[in-house]
Amino acid sequence: MPNKVVARNRKAIHDYFILETYEAGIVLTGTEIKSVREGRVNLRDGYAKIEGGELWLYNIHISPYERGSFYNHDPLRPRKLLLRKEEIRRLLGKTKEKGLTLVPLSVYIKDNRWAKVEIALAKGKKQYDKRAAIAERDAQRAMERARRVAVRNE
Repeated sequence: MPNKVVARNRKAIHDYFILETYEAGIVLTGTEIKSVREGRVNLRDGYAKIEGGELWLYNIHISPYERGSFYNHDPLRPRKLLLRKEEIRRLLGKTKEKGLTLVPLSVYIKDNRWAKVEIALAKGKKQYDKRAAIAERDAQRAMERARRVAVRNE
């Protein structure tokens, strides 16, 4: 069964160089998982941090479940991520390096059962890096467009 991607953090790919990616489980309450399945997740300003040997996800907005009554959750509460202890230790060492951070790339439902978060070890881009990436993407589009026109004219 393919994974159902619920939300993507497209801004992270624009703002960071992605060095490594990890799949982590996420601890959610009953109303949170229902909102995630409906696709009501915003990852834009999210980040992950290691505290007390555990990995936590901050600034992820999961909208309150519409039919949740007074059992609804706080949309911006910190959420615990589930990774192996060795992976957390490795990430702790890496994030101590200058300029490396943990950002969420996507939230998806795996095997139609489990909510997972793809987190990335990332290094921030400078303004000139962002401009170079945009110029490269535009050049790629222009080449693809020219190839399509050449194929059509044959």
